[in-house]
Amino acid sequence: MKKKTVSLVLACSLTGLLSFSQTNDFYDDAPTNKLNGASSVIVTGEIEKDIVIEFSSLVKREVIVKETYLDDNRVSFTGTYRYDGYSIYDILDKVILKKKNAGTFPPIIDLYVEISNDNGDTIVLSWGEIYYPNNRHNIIIATDVARIVPSKTKDMWPLPGNVKLVVGPDLITERNISNPVRIVVKSLDSDYKINKGMKPMWCESLRMCRNGVMEQEFTSLPGGGKEYTYNTVFYGRGMGIHGTSPFTGQMFASFINPFYSLTTYNLRQGLVVVAGVDGYRAAFTLSEIINRNDQQEVLIIDKDNYEDCGRFSLFPSCDFFSDRAIKSVMEINLLVR
Repeated sequence: MKKKTVSLVLACSLTGLLSFSQTNDFYDDAPTNKLNGASSVIVTGEIEKDIVIEFSSLVKREVIVKETYLDDNRVSFTGTYRYDGYSIYDILDKVILKKKNAGTFPPIIDLYVEISNDNGDTIVLSWGEIYYPNNRHNIIIATDVARIVPSKTKDMWPLPGNVKLVVGPDLITERNISNPVRIVVKSLDSDYKINKGMKPMWCESLRMCRNGVMEQEFTSLPGGGKEYTYNTVFYGRGMGIHGTSPFTGQMFASFINPFYSLTTYNLRQGLVVVAGVDGYRAAFTLSEIINRNDQQEVLIIDKDNYEDCGRFSLFPSCDFFSDRAIKSVMEINLLVR
């Protein structure tokens, strides 16, 4: 009888603890709220045909975010949330691409998408940040939301009311627009001469342009910039493993910093075109370079370049694949206001 009594007391104690904190998950302690808005999105642009994607046909994903906004060049905090919804990766997964420049430049790394809402607001995402990231399904159209409530302060962050685009990797979450209804697939208008397989692959200088106008030419990176070394497994989508040597360079975000203004428009719609001397080019959004919350930064390198290509090269540590690691960079063009 004594053993049974002790067991019963222990069981009651454990039950009490479990009822106080039911799981080890910090992100489901508050109620989930349904967001108002559309249950589908139209996809158009450089694809075989326009298509309406119904959210009900997709798997639901979740993203946790600390939401902020730009207030007079300062980061202002809104709240922390768990959003549940439908990944842009999944939404575009079965769309058949029909690039307008496929005849001259077949690679998909110059693609980007514009996402607009019912109020006329538009943001851009590069194809790379949708389909190449180390962490997939981190950009969603959210249909449900729950607060992530601090256990001590019990802060009840204001809840959004409408369906919302949520870009998980962003520090300043200006791209989190409400009621997205339209996705347009586009490719860069940049016209670079293609010289595939050129040897030697070397470009002695780099043109920094803004909206197609050259601002400065570089034959070396600015002095005094801190260098970072990133260890990696360098792996291409087509050719597979290239090597495991580390990359050392300066922050690309710091390099381009003098050539743009930090504005809501630029965070939402700014694009960065990076082109190699052989015409190989990639689209990046300004946000994915300068506005990350995951420290998966992009490096610009002007020494120890891989495969004897240079002088300048790019290493996007945020990408799983190496395809946007542009070699022998001859031009960087910021499409910004």
